[in-house]
Amino acid sequence: MKLDGKAALVTGGGSGIGEAICVALAGEGARVAVVDVNREAAELTAGLLAKGVAIEADVSDSAAVDRAVAEVESALGPIDVLVNNAGIAGREELDRVVPRMEQQLGEAASGAVTTALDATVQLTDDEWRRMLSIHLDGTFHCTRAVLRSMAPRGSGVIVNIASICGMEGCTGAPHYSAAKAGILGFTRAVAKEVILQGVRVNAIAPGYIDTPLLDDLSEMLLQATVMQTPIGRLGTAKEIAALALFLATDEAAFFVGATVSPNGGYVTV
Repeated sequence: MKLDGKAALVTGGGSGIGEAICVALAGEGARVAVVDVNREAAELTAGLLAKGVAIEADVSDSAAVDRAVAEVESALGPIDVLVNNAGIAGREELDRVVPRMEQQLGEAASGAVTTALDATVQLTDDEWRRMLSIHLDGTFHCTRAVLRSMAPRGSGVIVNIASICGMEGCTGAPHYSAAKAGILGFTRAVAKEVILQGVRVNAIAPGYIDTPLLDDLSEMLLQATVMQTPIGRLGTAKEIAALALFLATDEAAFFVGATVSPNGGYVTV
């Protein structure tokens, strides 16, 4: 068991990639805290694990994060692995943008795209702030909270879930792209800072993964995305979880501040 005796905290663990990561870590012996804003979802995931606990918390609330970390440490002991996975897609903007993207696809077939997405100009302050507060602020809140005990102990692993949108920007999703790019910059800076204290920090930037996060995309756009992905399919949550597990183990000891991007060839850099 590669993580036998280790305690892990996974945010957004109630579904999708987060759930798969919880299962993967537990499968290698970790005691796993499933943290999610949806308590029922967290409990369902925890029920799949040999040693799992469910904790409800909103990662955009720093006080709630501090309470959750204290609860995890009380229940499972010092946290050895943190996976910052909690996030949202931004349904309100998708409802506005998806029809325009479909229209652009139709126009592209005739050779002249004239429809403007207007994604940025229609983005509200609340939508922008909520996206960054959950993805970027949440990653900061959780990282800061666990470092308070990891750094003095001289050990720990943090894995941040970003996106290819943070690497190159995704058309029609400026707030999501900004949040994920921020996570990548944060990862690099913190990784260089805390490696001398024995804490490894890295990021995963997945491509398009078959999870509920894609439910708001239309079938037309999903098909177009698959066609743009050289491997010819969406990724799976288990594939991302396998990478998160690797980064959480000693096998990844020389990875510091790295961004690993499983994306089926959608982005090659």
